[in-house]
Order: sequence, then structure tokens, then C-alpha cells
Amino acid sequence: MNKIFEINNLISRIRLEKKKNKKIVHCHGVFDLIHVGHIKHFKEAKKNGNFLVVSITSDKFVNKGSGRPIFNQNLRAEFLSSISLIDAVVINNNLTSEKIISQIKPDIYFKGPDYKNNEADRSKNIYKEIAAIKKVKGKIVYSDDITFSSSNLINTHSNYFSEEQKKYIKNISKKYSFNLIYNKLKKLEKLKVLLIGETIIDQYIFGDVLGKSGKEPHLVLNENKNESYLGGAAAIANHLASFCKTVKFLTLAGKEKENLNFIKKLLRKNISIKFFNKKNSSTIIKKRYIDEVTKNKLLGVYHINDDILKDNSEKVLINFIKKNIPYFDLILVSDYGHGFISKKTAAAINSSKIFFSLNAQINASNRGFHSLIKYKNIDSLIINENELRHEMRDKSGNLEKLGLQLINHLKINKLIITRGDKGAMLIEKKGKTIYAPAFANKVVDKVGAGDTMLAVTSLCMKIKMPNDLALFLGSLAGASAVESIGNSKFIDKEQLVRQIQFSIK
Repeated sequence: MNKIFEINNLISRIRLEKKKNKKIVHCHGVFDLIHVGHIKHFKEAKKNGNFLVVSITSDKFVNKGSGRPIFNQNLRAEFLSSISLIDAVVINNNLTSEKIISQIKPDIYFKGPDYKNNEADRSKNIYKEIAAIKKVKGKIVYSDDITFSSSNLINTHSNYFSEEQKKYIKNISKKYSFNLIYNKLKKLEKLKVLLIGETIIDQYIFGDVLGKSGKEPHLVLNENKNESYLGGAAAIANHLASFCKTVKFLTLAGKEKENLNFIKKLLRKNISIKFFNKKNSSTIIKKRYIDEVTKNKLLGVYHINDDILKDNSEKVLINFIKKNIPYFDLILVSDYGHGFISKKTAAAINSSKIFFSLNAQINASNRGFHSLIKYKNIDSLIINENELRHEMRDKSGNLEKLGLQLINHLKINKLIITRGDKGAMLIEKKGKTIYAPAFANKVVDKVGAGDTMLAVTSLCMKIKMPNDLALFLGSLAGASAVESIGNSKFIDKEQLVRQIQFSIK
């Protein structure tokens, strides 16, 4: 008998069980590594009723560190369904469990003993769960048995973290408690952010590689599916909006209704957007053709007009910046080199007196023409190693020395250099350098990693979070970004809190 249910079928089954006067017990979790602690937990849960339902967090919402879950949702569901104590298994396709509680309507919601002290739940989701179970007239029951954490077992007894990562996390844990980090992240809510940058629609065309054409020397792809995501500065806006209540977004886009509606639909609700456009220019679209099996990129096709924003549109943008700067706590610029931010606009940004954070990217469409030299007085700049070497026209020089040269040239307070699997480094204006290892154990797509790190580190530095802590949080966020295609997942404060929770001892 198949015990794995879609939610609608499960609801129908539960109704039948309740008609038989069965008492429904509900357990929820990731269950990434089934162990004896889980079996004991299910035994105790089943004693409280007759029909045991276990819901599991879907893969896309598992944020317990890079590379998690170890086992995908289907394998986790299959394993749980083989346990005789369990009567039904369902995959929860929501970030938290409140919705599925409202759907299942259990008589008993069963939790581990570590949740008895509600304040000990670092994610604070327990309060939402308590409210949800009360709403369906059920009650929450806590286990009396000892608890075993899958994540602690994985982190402690497997090679999930490298020795370098373990040492780094240990040092961070000694300096900063989870509660301290959590309280600092709470402070970000009050920040008012002005974000400026080009919106990019990232399209991914997945297919099966058929091989070389028999007639001409080109690769043939059989298209299977097409997915579109918000990229560029629009992705950064969504990252920021999870941490801050107020985000004003000034962006370049075309006038085509379909694309504008797509952008508005995918932006978080607390983002206020103001569109700018260039004459005869559509929204920037970057298409990537992907081998569906390997996830390797085969070809990129870009639709871009790199002409500089001119005349009245440029004046409107500059006037808006000058007039509204006093209302914001920081200005964040993501310049992709596609003509939105002119030298005059950059000058207006440079003269602002508020915290200024910058990411000016070099990519295939602007290499050799896009430069940082139009910017000055930068509080925080994030750049990858290749971008720095390109800017300084130095292919092999000492990276730290090159960073200090750039700091002095552009009057930068703090420079973050990302280095892929070599991690990241932060150089202060006075020359002090700190390092962080890479936390991505599974790299799917590097697109969006720098954007994610920019969003998190900028906010952290604005509230004067210690440099090593800001770099740690930015590195965690960046690791999460590279584990999915494009910007299919936006960093979420609650998800980042969970990552921290399972990293910090």
C-alpha cells in the first residue's frame, strides 16, 4: 500500500479516518538522515493517536547549510513510508508548516523536547505552529524522550564540512552566539534602502544534447523546457526585501507590457519600483542554453542595448537620487555596464552622504568597456578576483596589494573579493585583511552569487556588524545562491537564520 500522498488525497484520507473516530497525529521535519532518535520519536507520537502523518520539508526550503538536503524529498518520503509506525507521508511545499497544519487539521501536533522552551527555537517558528494548531482546535504535545539532531550528527560525524570550514565555524561560534547574530539581523528590518541597477530577465532553455549536426559544425539541442527568473538588480531587490521593510528600486527596463508584468509579479510586495527606459530598447534578456543532464551551459544569447541613458530620463534619475537621498539609510548600486548609470548619475551617487555599497560587474557583454573609475567614496565594494585583476590590468600580482591599490584609488572603506572555491577576503582601508572559506559544497550555477553576497554584506556593514561576522553571513548566503539554477531561489532571512542555526554550535 502506497503511503506517500499528495496533499489533496491525504485530506480526503484523513476525513475517512476521522469518520472512524481515529485520532490524527502529525509530525513535521526534514528527516534528512533517519536514525534511532526518529524511530523513538515516532513511537511516542503514535501513542497519542491512531493515525500518524509525517510531513517533510521540500528540497527547495531545506536551508541547513550548503549541500543539504543530502537525500532528496522523494527518497526521504520513500524511506519514511517504509516505517510501519507511519500511516501517511506528505511533502510540504511551503517554507514553514502552518499551512499544512491547517490542511491536515491534526488532533495532536507532536514536537521534540527541545521545543518545550519556546524561546529556545531559534527560528521562532514554534509560535506560528502553536497558533496554527490552536486554530484547527488541536493541541501540541512535546516528547519526553531525549532528542537527536540529524544536522548535528551529519555535521559532527560526516565529511559534510571540510576541516577548513569546521575550524572557521568553530572560531565564529566562540566569538558570536546565535542570539547575538539573530538580534543583529533583526535590526536590519528598520533600514530604508535605495537600490539602483538594471533589471535582467534570465531565461534558461533546458534540453537533451543530440550531438553535432550532420550538415554543419554546430551542436544540436532538443528543447525540453524553458524557465525564466528575475535577474540583475531585481534579484538583489528581492534579497534585500526579505531583511528590510522598505526597499525603493530604480531600474532600467523596456516598455513591453509582458515583461513589466513579469517583473512586478515576481518582486516582493514591500518593494517600491520606479522604471526607466531607453528609446527603442527592450528589457535586457539573457538566454542560456543548458544540457539538462549535466546542467552545463552550452550557449548564451543576450538581448541588450548598451546605449547610455540620455536626456530627460537621465535628468529624472539624477533629480530623484538627489531629492530622495535623505529618506534612506543606504544606497546600493549594482551596475552591470548596460548603460543605465552614466558618469553624471555616478557623480550624483558619489556625492551622497549616506552609506554607499557597490557591485559593478564585468561580464561577456561589457568586458573591456565597463570600469569602476566613475565611482568614488564607496563604503563597501564587492568584486570577484577576475574583475579586480581586469580593473587593475594585472593578471598575476598579489591580490591583497591590488585590493589596497583599488581602495586608495577609489576611496573605498571596505573591499570584499570573492574567489569561487577559494572563499572570500575582506580588506579594510587601513590594510587589515580577513578571510572566509567557501561554503558551497554543490555548485550548480554561479549566476547571482555576488548579488546575494552584496545584499547581505551591505546591510550588515551599514549597522556596523563586525567584519568577520558580516563576511561569514555573506558567504553563507552566497553559497545558497550557487546551489540552484539562476535566481530560482532568493535568499530569505528565515532561511539564513536556519543556516546559521545549524552551523553555529
